[in-house]
Amino acid sequence: MSQKIDNLRTNLQTKLNKISSQLNTVKTHLEAAPKEAETVIGSKLDAAKVKIEAKKQEIANAKTKLAERVEAKKTEIEDWKAKREHKKLVARADRAEDYAAAAIVIALAAVEEAEVAILEAVAARIDAEAE
Repeated sequence: MSQKIDNLRTNLQTKLNKISSQLNTVKTHLEAAPKEAETVIGSKLDAAKVKIEAKKQEIANAKTKLAERVEAKKTEIEDWKAKREHKKLVARADRAEDYAAAAIVIALAAVEEAEVAILEAVAARIDAEAE
């Protein structure tokens, strides 16, 4: 069982590291934005929008998994514990791991959407200052 927990921890840590890396990229883009030309920001904005569009189905699937997780019946789980129904408890643990992975997918998508919002804000500010 310890191996499964280690694998889960490693898997989740890898995904969290990816989110951290994405946040650092967004931060770098934000810091560089005032120095970049409007065309560069426009092209980054277009690329970020394409990236988000491509992930919409993945996001929808992740949200579905999250909704299914919320529907789990607490009393049923307590009954499994009381009856020591190991197979059902293992299946519940597997679903909980899927839930965690889906939540990370949504968090990463939110970071990407934030990047689009930041680039749009910078582009809008450039437009406002050009007049």
